[in-house]
Amino acid sequence: MALLFSLILAIYTGPGILGSFSRVRLVGGDHRCEGRVELQQDDEWVTVCDDYWNMDSVAVLCRELGCGAARKTMSGTMYGPVTPKDQKVFIHLFRCNGIEESLSQCEREDAIGCSHDEDAGAVCEGSFSRVRLVGGDHRCEGRVELQQDDEWVTVCDDYWNMDSVAVLCRELGCGAARKTMSGTVYGPVTPKDQKVFIHSFRCNGIEESLSQCEREDAIGCSHVEDVGVVCERESHSPSGPESVRLADGPGRCQGRVEVKFQGEWSSVCQAGWSFAAAKVVCRQLGCGRATLTRRGCNKATQGQGAIWQRKASCSGQEVSLQDCLSEVWEHNCTHNEDVWVECEDPFALKLVGGRSHCEGRLEVLHKGEWGSVCDDGWGQDADRVVCRQLGCGQPLSPPVKVRRRFGPGVGRIWLDDVKCSGKEPSLEQCLHRSWGYHNCNHREDVAVVCEEQQSGLPDA
Repeated sequence: MALLFSLILAIYTGPGILGSFSRVRLVGGDHRCEGRVELQQDDEWVTVCDDYWNMDSVAVLCRELGCGAARKTMSGTMYGPVTPKDQKVFIHLFRCNGIEESLSQCEREDAIGCSHDEDAGAVCEGSFSRVRLVGGDHRCEGRVELQQDDEWVTVCDDYWNMDSVAVLCRELGCGAARKTMSGTVYGPVTPKDQKVFIHSFRCNGIEESLSQCEREDAIGCSHVEDVGVVCERESHSPSGPESVRLADGPGRCQGRVEVKFQGEWSSVCQAGWSFAAAKVVCRQLGCGRATLTRRGCNKATQGQGAIWQRKASCSGQEVSLQDCLSEVWEHNCTHNEDVWVECEDPFALKLVGGRSHCEGRLEVLHKGEWGSVCDDGWGQDADRVVCRQLGCGQPLSPPVKVRRRFGPGVGRIWLDDVKCSGKEPSLEQCLHRSWGYHNCNHREDVAVVCEEQQSGLPDA
């Protein structure tokens, strides 16, 4: 018996421990963040069986490799034959919940009867550490390049627009966006075999960096489609506002216009305002087109502090208010004349199936399509964000059977693993998995019940 115990102890605690591994890699893909999953055991690499392998597993793997968000789970056979031919399959399967820092933290099951036909593969977004512009007359103009490990790659111009330029210029501290250009204007790439980044960027213009923008796979892109940009050289405008927001509305895309100038937030008087300026504000905030600008807010939504001492003269085509002509002007405005603007929000939410707009099954609008939200990770802080965004009162905590009366959704499940602090102005700003990625069904749809409360919209 003692001998048997010693053998077992040696197996599970010795340096050659079964089921242990020291490193993870992806092989056979177009870059280090795509390929067949392999683990290093002592001096050999083994593959991983795809039983239980799902997007949660890919999310953990991508996180461990520093490769950004999970994109796809793939068959390892897509990445060519294993090398050597007698390469082994790892003895365990991984059951991850998606929040682990590494595969070694995931639960495991025995891998029984797996062959290389069942090898797991993965595609991650791919990470980059720096952004630069090359070939221009100054550091704020040129072909866009991203640094991946020790090499620089170009960016394909699919989906690239002035919103993308605005984000890039902001990230580089280069002031306002001026133009989007063909990267070919800035000379040939160096080295000649320089790669194109695997994703195209879809920015809404309000992100702080390209890494925060949504992405699409860049398919069939060549250096003829490299993107270039022109930004202002300066990181600020001495006369224009530093930032803009819509305050005290039911969401981030409706509210009283406030501008930040010389570190102070001020409301804006209607006498120095125009619908063209409203168009610019909506564009700057990533809120779609302007639908309304009106003079006057009700008492609940009037400003309390300073009133901007400048007038914005916009054509409506500018990327931000900073790009509009701005001049000092004398006025005798009061907060009764504060400007209110409403934009179309490309991200919207609603509660359906309830007795009012303040209760029901939660649905969110993304890319023009409504879908539900999975309740994995959902809590009262998320309820609080939803209730505030809809202009309702505090969240209530009804029994499960009350929430279920709103019924299951149909179609898309857009969000999963949503985690809010409760202070976010919009659910869109809470942490969540990539859009459309989930491990849920409609029996897990989120429902929210809020106290009813007047939203504080301006009087008609």
